Amino acid sequence: MLFASNISKAYSERTLFSGLSLSMAAGDRIALIGANGSGKTTLLDILAGDTLPDAGAISGRRNTTVGYLKQEPPPFAGRSLLEEVLTANLEVVALSDRIAAAREDLSATTDPAEQRDLMDLLSRLDVELEAAGGADRDHEAKAILSGLGFKEHDFSRVMGEFSGGWIMRAELARLLFRNPDLLLLDEPTNHLDLEANLWFEKYLASFPGGVVITSHDRAFLNQVANRILAIEPAEVVNHRGNYDDYLVARERALEIKQAAAARQEREMQRQMRFVERFRYKATKARQVQSRLKRLEQVEIIELPRATRRINYSFPEPPRSGTDIIRLDNVAKSYGDNVVYRGLNLTLERGDRIALVGPNGAGKTTLLKILAGALAVDHGERRLGHNVITAYYAQHVLDLLSADNTALAELQEAAPSESEQNLRTTLGGFLFSGDDILKPVSVLSGGEKARVALAKLLLQPSNFLLMDEPTNHLDIASREILADALGDYHGSICLVTHDRTLIRQVANKIIEIDGGLPRVFPGDYDGYLYRKQQEAEARPAPAAATDNTLVTAENAPTTTRRSRRPLTVKEEEERSLGRRARQLATRIDEIGAAITEREAATSELEVMFADPERFADRSQLEDTGERYRTLKEEEQSLWDEWERLSLEAEDVDRTLVALKAN
Repeated sequence: MLFASNISKAYSERTLFSGLSLSMAAGDRIALIGANGSGKTTLLDILAGDTLPDAGAISGRRNTTVGYLKQEPPPFAGRSLLEEVLTANLEVVALSDRIAAAREDLSATTDPAEQRDLMDLLSRLDVELEAAGGADRDHEAKAILSGLGFKEHDFSRVMGEFSGGWIMRAELARLLFRNPDLLLLDEPTNHLDLEANLWFEKYLASFPGGVVITSHDRAFLNQVANRILAIEPAEVVNHRGNYDDYLVARERALEIKQAAAARQEREMQRQMRFVERFRYKATKARQVQSRLKRLEQVEIIELPRATRRINYSFPEPPRSGTDIIRLDNVAKSYGDNVVYRGLNLTLERGDRIALVGPNGAGKTTLLKILAGALAVDHGERRLGHNVITAYYAQHVLDLLSADNTALAELQEAAPSESEQNLRTTLGGFLFSGDDILKPVSVLSGGEKARVALAKLLLQPSNFLLMDEPTNHLDIASREILADALGDYHGSICLVTHDRTLIRQVANKIIEIDGGLPRVFPGDYDGYLYRKQQEAEARPAPAAATDNTLVTAENAPTTTRRSRRPLTVKEEEERSLGRRARQLATRIDEIGAAITEREAATSELEVMFADPERFADRSQLEDTGERYRTLKEEEQSLWDEWERLSLEAEDVDRTLVALKAN
């Protein structure tokens, strides 16, 4: 009946859908679903022939008739409701006009031969009219109008007397009376009451043609649809079954996709650990390059959003000066631990900064200094002109009043905002219905965090500082936070371990390492790329040879002073150091063993490419068994290498933390 082959449509730089294919037969009732703005109406326009796709093709069976219900009310002539519906069946109208013309000709002629011809024509036209349903057309039209909620006294009313909603019902009645092969219905239930909706469900269930329909009525879709076409952010999903069936399948597919993404992430981390560990070893150069090329070719699995995109209406913050804050020659220490010395940093209006670096590097310390929550030992912190700061840290959850409701907390933070806007904001932060009236004391940690975030963003600040804002937040809440920060019009500086949030928010990265900030303009992926380039350009560290002489300059600095008992901390450091050396030795051994097996399997793969190298089938089978054994051993070694590498990283982190305290 209808075929769509690999069609795509975009407006400006926004792609609505691409690679969409659809094969539709009589009896198919397809529910077209997707978020607002995903392209559902555009797709219906394309299927109806009103809009051309950017790519792909639409084809159909010859002489297929299409009826398209749009969301805008159509223009009507000055006819009555019943007349408007009756004129929709063009075939019946044409036959009726021909019958009327033949009867006029018959009454006007006296020629017996012409009279016989006209009588034969009228007989044939009457048969065609009966076959087209014309004989009962008044009854059928009235039945459809009654089913859609019109009363008998409405049939003679002029169309101009009806409101927009009833005009939409009349247009739907026209389409149903026309009885096309294919119905394209864009939100037909918007103007139907419950009774009309139930009648319409039964009508579509027995409709012999094909139907493509959009609706926000879940129960209606479950009753009507036997197929789902879902326009999702990264793909178009075609599913057989009703809407609830689709949701179950989607959840299952999402679980599978999440598991695949997790496996992919683990594999990429494993490969990168190999690259980082063996980058400067000449004997591993081939394997390192092989893994880098493999990583470049990986197609990253993109997980769909868990929530719909929310547009927030936060107060417009006052405009600040170009420089929002400056740190001049700042120093900060915790006892003997010097975190910063001679720190100079300037942040500018429009900066959306992510502070990154290893644990213990001083990211949170710098954020507190920028927020004014931590005094400096030396130097100066200077806010720019008209800068108003807002600081989010974990302690802000404790500042919420336990007796207040979520709504009351926002009303205290933004007394000038209307209650409706506050309710809308809370809805955007996943508080629905009576949840906004729950006291803070009964909220979970994640719910409290969402209330605190909403409060913060409703305040008229223009410089927002955030320390691990995604703590306590699930995936859906993190998406909501990213949306909210995207709609925030001020400058941002945040510390977070959530790389997705950094990618969505940051336009500048500041790396903290060794008490020195390095500024990387651009997004997070650009920062990672530049770090990779730097690592590849860095010369390999000089390795000591077996002939290295031990001189006074490089001799171990040990003495024979009398030993004192070790403290618990020193004992733990010694134990961890010993374990670190053991791990390093075993990891090197595993790396050598992996290299040996990779070389052996590569040789066998060359042999398999030329079967004539094998004397007989038995030799081929033995070689194949050896190859499988080597691959299993290689995988086992990799598993051990990964496990020990992770342990070594944990040991190193613990040692650093011990020495810092």
